[in-house]
Amino acid sequence: MPDASDEEYVAYLSARLPALHRLAYSLCGNADQADDLVQEAATRLFERWSRASRADDVDAYVRAIVVRLFLDGRRRGWWRIRLFAAPPDVRRSEDRGVEERTVLRDALAQVPPRQRAVLVLRFLYDLPVDEVARSLGCSAGTVKSQTSHGLAAMRRLLGDRELAGSTGKER
Repeated sequence: MPDASDEEYVAYLSARLPALHRLAYSLCGNADQADDLVQEAATRLFERWSRASRADDVDAYVRAIVVRLFLDGRRRGWWRIRLFAAPPDVRRSEDRGVEERTVLRDALAQVPPRQRAVLVLRFLYDLPVDEVARSLGCSAGTVKSQTSHGLAAMRRLLGDRELAGSTGKER
């Protein structure tokens, strides 16, 4: 019979699963890899639930697990295995928003993993530098430099492309 902590874990994970999948997908750019990443993170969270549930910010604790698993997986190289010659072309849509997201996602996929993690956490999840540093296990200065390098890489990759909704100002 499950105890109260198991029920708390299931309730927490059930509520946060969509957000965890969005984070994983933002990092990987692939729905199947995001599913794998979330599954691995859920397993790790279950193993550490007694400690995680006592954390000041459980969401930050879990985000750190997802980001670190993503970075570790990139180092191991399992992501290089391809079952198909190429991903399906989703750019055929007339929706400019879909096209822009695809262009940004493709550019983000070419940024080194650690810089990608910093950009996703800072700009998609709007986390402050200190929280990103805690998630990645590094200093605030490292987050700032990785942000700078990541943004420079994105500018190089995107060139002079004008995106709707871009304000031209940086944070």
